Amino acid sequence: MQLQKQPYNDRRQESPEHSVWWQKLSLAQKFSVGSLSKFGYELLFIRNDKGRSIAVLSNNNGTVTISEDGEINGSPDIIIR
Repeated sequence: MQLQKQPYNDRRQESPEHSVWWQKLSLAQKFSVGSLSKFGYELLFIRNDKGRSIAVLSNNNGTVTISEDGEINGSPDIIIR
């Protein structure tokens, strides 16, 4: 009996446009998410903070946030449960 290797699906190879959160991003956030996805970052979710949306991304090196204006924060004060 020969075992067949199952294909490995790495979600990080998926384009960010396929994320369920993509439609909720501002245009500036989409550009920043697209740039960070090249470095293995994955869009996890969007959090609303004081009426503004903040995109939360993660990779093996840590977590970053992106403001509605597309500003990337590489050291966010955020706790992910």
